[in-house]
Amino acid sequence: MFLSDQTITNIILITLIVDYAMNYVADRLNIGSLTTHLPEKFSDIYDQKRYEQSQHYLKATTRLGTITSTIDLGILLAFWFLGGFGALDNFVRGTGWSSIGRGLLFIGVLAGCKFIISLPFSIYSTFVIEEKFGFNKTTPKLFVLDLLKSMILSLALGIPLLSAIFWFLESTGPWAWVICWGVTTVFILAVQYIVPTWIMPLFNKFTPLEDGELKDKLFAYAKTIDFPLTQIFVMDGSKRSTKSNAFFTGFGKNKRIVLFDTLINAHTPDELLGVLAHEMGHFKKKHILRRMIFGILQMGIVFYLLSLFITQKSLFMAFYVDTPSIYAGLIFFSILFSPVDLVVSIIMQFFSRQDEYEADRFAALTTKKAGALVTALKKLSADNLSNLTPHPFYVFLNYSHPPLAQRVAAMEKIEDAV
Repeated sequence: MFLSDQTITNIILITLIVDYAMNYVADRLNIGSLTTHLPEKFSDIYDQKRYEQSQHYLKATTRLGTITSTIDLGILLAFWFLGGFGALDNFVRGTGWSSIGRGLLFIGVLAGCKFIISLPFSIYSTFVIEEKFGFNKTTPKLFVLDLLKSMILSLALGIPLLSAIFWFLESTGPWAWVICWGVTTVFILAVQYIVPTWIMPLFNKFTPLEDGELKDKLFAYAKTIDFPLTQIFVMDGSKRSTKSNAFFTGFGKNKRIVLFDTLINAHTPDELLGVLAHEMGHFKKKHILRRMIFGILQMGIVFYLLSLFITQKSLFMAFYVDTPSIYAGLIFFSILFSPVDLVVSIIMQFFSRQDEYEADRFAALTTKKAGALVTALKKLSADNLSNLTPHPFYVFLNYSHPPLAQRVAAMEKIEDAV
């Protein structure tokens, strides 16, 4: 009824290699799609020098990404086939700790090793690549503080949740997956509710948008579309990077619209209105709610499948672990699930791109200033050195937003029709 250990090994190995190969090919095609001449549609914002700089930036980040993914895959395969999972399991069993304690140690060691491996690449990305292209504003002190805060936060949130999942899977019988699904859903919703008030301020300073033309324009617009806007916050993103953005976070009374200070400094009130109208469009079109519901349903399916495989000895034999356990089963199943996760990710990216078009259309029609949003998006692209000519296959695999040229073309049609 269930897969043999060799079948599981083959599925995982093939998936890992195919995933790596697909992304490698996509990266090469993406680099190959670069053009020497600036596309005419962007000549009003970009200049040739800035355009060339964006291409150098893409090459640098792609090169680092390829090196990182190659090393990650190599280490995973070596650890797997040299018996690393089995050795680690023997080590945690030798501690004499409770099953929950062993589980936390097992996963903690794996997470710690991944952190150590990824740290040099994160440092290089921040202090070499981002610095070279004029983005980085992060000091070494701030970088270290961010790491420490992230680690403490991960421990504070992760340990209770993992402990609860271990206990329920061990103690509550055949319906354990339903209980874990419910507990995890409540946990995620609770975290999302407290993120704007308690978690995000640990990393950035958020101040209400000052009174003036911009605030009046945004609140007046929100009223016209019946959007429940109470406050707009400005985030000090400039303390880490010159890049700019805007986003919507939280839900209920704790939802926030946030503008980077770098965004405000670089755009006119009409352009900022277009950006904020786009974010409100996601809310009005129920994109955020739909994604949340889909995520919760997907999580339920994952827990159900986990309940089927977590006690199957073949899953553990595939990773050279002799004795089944809840904690090792969680890790092994997450790796086994990677083929499904890859397909789901591609599908979700597709629907996310459609949502972005719909939010753009909403903003263009309700503000009646599609041109201002187009200009804002072009400025954002130039300021962030975005790739103007991504390859379709790269977009298919990686883009949650449509390429800028396609977004601009869609909005120009709306502007012509209005």
